[in-house]
Amino acid sequence: MKSGSMRILIGVIMATLACLLGVAFARGQAAQTAPAGQAQRPQMAEEVFTNVQVLKGIPVDEFMDTMGMFAASLSLNCIDCHVAESVDKWERFADETPLKRTARTMVQMVTAINKQNFKGVRSVTCYTCHRGDLRPKVVPSLVVQYSAPVEDPNEVDIPPNAKGPSPDEVFNKYVQALGGAQRLASLTSFSAKGAFIGFETEQTKVAMDLLAKAPAQRTMIVHTRLGDSTRVYDGRAAWVAAPDKPLPLMTLTGGNLEGAKIDAIVSFPAQIKQAFAQWRVGATAIDDKEVVVLQGTNPRQPPVNFYFDGSGLLIRVVRLVDTAVGRVPTQIDYSDYREVAGVKMPFHWTTTWTDGQATVDLTEVQPNVTIDAARFARPAPAPRPN
Repeated sequence: MKSGSMRILIGVIMATLACLLGVAFARGQAAQTAPAGQAQRPQMAEEVFTNVQVLKGIPVDEFMDTMGMFAASLSLNCIDCHVAESVDKWERFADETPLKRTARTMVQMVTAINKQNFKGVRSVTCYTCHRGDLRPKVVPSLVVQYSAPVEDPNEVDIPPNAKGPSPDEVFNKYVQALGGAQRLASLTSFSAKGAFIGFETEQTKVAMDLLAKAPAQRTMIVHTRLGDSTRVYDGRAAWVAAPDKPLPLMTLTGGNLEGAKIDAIVSFPAQIKQAFAQWRVGATAIDDKEVVVLQGTNPRQPPVNFYFDGSGLLIRVVRLVDTAVGRVPTQIDYSDYREVAGVKMPFHWTTTWTDGQATVDLTEVQPNVTIDAARFARPAPAPRPN
């Protein structure tokens, strides 16, 4: 039942909205009303959703990324795995279906394979066999065998001693392309307005606000039809408060927390180099144009790839999130660089991941503005739609 990437993305967003909006919300919302100064433990999937049997003990944000892995691996949408009535009645997403039972068996099978053969490392995933098809292929494809290979720049392999410029040389060129170290250092904050298009806005252009403060604080507010969707990274922790999420206030964990950090430090590029313990340099091509790839790694974290064009500007970031069934990627493509206070900033970027795709176009940016510290604090839970 392979029907294209658009169906995958729409399906996952539908599944997200559905699994989320009517299943065990009372428990989820009660847990989100703790005093602002009280530390919160991220809620586990089985504490928020009903009928979770295999994917227990993982945070809610990782659970949703796992749903994205299933959709991307099999090219299925929400009502392929859940009952059709789920579209109109959210609580029906907990109903049993044959595909849900099969999925549980497959998760257990893959877990056993990795435990027995790869010391528990998730070397085999849903995607290993399915590759976007509901049923894995068992007959070799002569078309694939004898056709020219299609290179995916996101799968670039960077050996430890790859030839090319050093990381310092790449970073120096990047800094100069942006306007120079002195001008970068002088940019300490900014506020921006623009337009946002995504599946949560039903592909409709809506207004958004962006606030950022050096070295790494960032808040984005998207004004959707159902209410404001707010993402905050305060320099250490990150949250999403949105009407279409499984919790009115969802704490980000693991790779999603690291992703929020990366999004924030890209706003102030001088911080990128210090954010990773080790760097490797490689090369690949995007749209038939050669690009340099810097791969940053930290202990016990997936690598992050930064792609730079011939002028030295950052045009793509690819980061990964570890889930219970394997790693899922997020790709952010940057373009339309314009000068703001002598510093070049991207005014357009597209974020693509297994749970959807979103595009931001900035219309105005105000540099070095005073921003109330409360704008980077944990947001209030989003009101639920009527």
